[in-house]
Amino acid sequence: MRSDQVEKCAPSSEWNVLYWILGSILMPVALPLAFINLWQRFRAQKYRNQLPGKVVLITGASSGLGESLAHVFYKAGCKIILAARRVEELERVKKDLMKLDVDPAYPPTVLALDLSELNSMPDFVKRALGVYNQVDILINNGGISVRADVATTAIDVDLKVMVVNYFGTVALTKALLPSMVKRQSGHICFISSVQGKFAIPQRAAYSASKHALQAFADALRAEVANKNVYVSCVSPGYIRTQLSMNALTGAGTNYGKMDETTAKGMSPDKLAERILQCIMRKKPDIIVSDVQAKIAYYLRHLLPSLYFWIMAKRASKLEKAEKKAN
Repeated sequence: MRSDQVEKCAPSSEWNVLYWILGSILMPVALPLAFINLWQRFRAQKYRNQLPGKVVLITGASSGLGESLAHVFYKAGCKIILAARRVEELERVKKDLMKLDVDPAYPPTVLALDLSELNSMPDFVKRALGVYNQVDILINNGGISVRADVATTAIDVDLKVMVVNYFGTVALTKALLPSMVKRQSGHICFISSVQGKFAIPQRAAYSASKHALQAFADALRAEVANKNVYVSCVSPGYIRTQLSMNALTGAGTNYGKMDETTAKGMSPDKLAERILQCIMRKKPDIIVSDVQAKIAYYLRHLLPSLYFWIMAKRASKLEKAEKKAN
């Protein structure tokens, strides 16, 4: 090869500068991130090996995401306690689980739970602890939603949503927490919503309850950090469940409609897998949503004036659509 050909093959000085910039700026960032990711994977695999035999209490387990969570943790070899108001549906979920080819397999336990009955939580926890003498993972998934603007929402509806989504979950968590602290072991997972991160029109009551849940989770996480009790808060976007069908109107009646956004939402099975990964990796707070919801989240904090303008336009559009429908 001639010398002039060798020179053509050699990297130019411009490329040398680019390599130097990439190496100097990106590598110090990329290497720690890669190390952290590998460490998290190692911890997750180690914890997954410890999952068989763990006692998992899931609220709202009669359908939707709660049912999917029951399947995911049961397949992981966990001892499942299914809790919800509809006992007959819990029994159906139990039968479906027991048909699965899982090893080890523990027959799921069904317990009736009404999150609006705040004073019943201590007795419920006694029954739950009486099954296996402990609960290793509590997944607070139960809740209800509302489809109505502020002006037409009766205060009783606001109260009901807050009692079920916030106070009921808080009461259950407080009743179970002492047993975890005593054992110096446990994980509490709150299933919130992206609407607990930012509010949208016609979801005021629901968003308020999820905002409160987010704050409670953040405070609790700090308080139990030195007690080997972990707290996760998962904020999903739209999920393809019956949430909108079972939602309340402003008058407190059943909404009974499948929202287009809900119908196109994430599969509950896929979300359940993400929640399992979140718990295994002991992640404190995650958002699981499409790009649009994540953009709205960052706009709310970085460009609030633009976010407020977009929400005002959305509210106006919804109001016009509602008038047209009526």
